[in-house]
Amino acid sequence: EVRHYFPEDQVLAGLFRVVETLYGITIREAEAQTWHPSVLFFTIRDRQDALVGEFYFDLYARAGKRGGAWMDDAINRRRANDVLQHPVAYLTCNLSAPVGGKPATFTHQEIITIFHEFGHGLHQLLTRVDVAGISGIQGVEWDAVELPSQFMENFCWEYDVLRDMSRHVDTGALLPRDLFDRMLAAKTFQSGLFTVRQLEMGLFDMLLHAQAVAPGTPDWQSAQAILEAVRAEVRVVPSVPYDRFPQSFSHVFAGGYAAGYYSYKWAEVLSADAFSLFEEEGVLSAKAGTRFREEVLSRGGSRPAMESFVAFRGRAPQLDALLRHNGMVTPA
Repeated sequence: EVRHYFPEDQVLAGLFRVVETLYGITIREAEAQTWHPSVLFFTIRDRQDALVGEFYFDLYARAGKRGGAWMDDAINRRRANDVLQHPVAYLTCNLSAPVGGKPATFTHQEIITIFHEFGHGLHQLLTRVDVAGISGIQGVEWDAVELPSQFMENFCWEYDVLRDMSRHVDTGALLPRDLFDRMLAAKTFQSGLFTVRQLEMGLFDMLLHAQAVAPGTPDWQSAQAILEAVRAEVRVVPSVPYDRFPQSFSHVFAGGYAAGYYSYKWAEVLSADAFSLFEEEGVLSAKAGTRFREEVLSRGGSRPAMESFVAFRGRAPQLDALLRHNGMVTPA
């Protein structure tokens, strides 16, 4: 029911309208050699029409393509001998392609995915650091690299933003408010249990790397003992005795997350708290957007991420906005 309201052209136009309003940039489709006919290429320019960066948008699933969604750097910004190298990014998704002469339509979760990866892309492309090793996403601490991406997800839960990027593929109608309210209720359903689950996995991951294995104890038994101790502290619903979650929790070693799984939830704290300034000043506030660009997106790894956050928000991170967004506290 939801996806019929979100054809591709309307969603991308809405996404670009949000970031152009916030950051004073212009996004234009351009010509470039690509690896598949469906891949799009865009440039980003500033108010003086100077080039800021470029990106490829590879939206659709196809045979032989790696699954999932991600952003990766193609070229990092750097300056050498007074020559400026502009950044270039790959934005990749695996969405359903157009069929039968009809435009592609996206679910709300797919829209969130697009906004998420675009947040990573802006982090890479709006940098103003001229040293390649710390420009864009380079050198940013693991527990803050998801801040710009999760920050962008918040706009997908603002009715005025979502309505303006909707157009029913058959009728042209805008997203009804009552349908949006049902989506919002689904978002916060059992969010407390989900949060506790994230705490369980984050604590287990961190303690597994921090604690020594008892001599003579098989590794799997030591890992299971750590997990059971964590569950005794935070779990609401008991697990079955034969549960062997540690054997399937790949994040404890894979993908660079070792002892860093907590970063998923910590980045949510940062992104929700950052977005709360936009809730205070206006969701599409150019003033707040300029500040976020200057203090967070443009800084890369040139200073600690916590310094960048405090410079933007004017204080240390707080939990209030995340709890409110998850429906765990009553809005003031």
